[in-house]
Amino acid sequence: MKKCFKCGELKPLSDFYKHPGMSDGRVNKCKECNKKDVRENRADKVEYYRTYDQKRFQEDSQVSARHRRYQQTDSGKESMRKSALKWQDANSSKRAANVILGNAVRNGKIEKPDTCSECGDGGRIHGHHEDYAYPMSVRWLCPACHVAWHRENGEGLNGQ
Repeated sequence: MKKCFKCGELKPLSDFYKHPGMSDGRVNKCKECNKKDVRENRADKVEYYRTYDQKRFQEDSQVSARHRRYQQTDSGKESMRKSALKWQDANSSKRAANVILGNAVRNGKIEKPDTCSECGDGGRIHGHHEDYAYPMSVRWLCPACHVAWHRENGEGLNGQ
């Protein structure tokens, strides 16, 4: 048994994280208090950690590989499904414009080009809406040009 210096409760050693530098091999703060402190710290410094996490995800190949593996699991697929539904609920006008455009391309009413209208690169091409109220009016951009457009111009009109 060990007493947590934070909450003052007497708890079994299994309720404390291991730490080789401590005399008894365990941290002096229980797991619950430790978790609470971490949550509060992240909440207090939310922008710092958001930027840190984004940079780490983009630059650390082990992190992105672990993320890809997680996406292949049942829980990862369920998480992505929930995330997609949440985005659709929050962005109904964008979703409607995307569906209308996708149906028009599928039905041959609009022809999707093979190259970006800005840089001429081939590959994956996005239909960029400058105004979601006009779903058939799009500019065809590669992902890099699409991101650059939004970085420079912000959100499209009528986006929620």
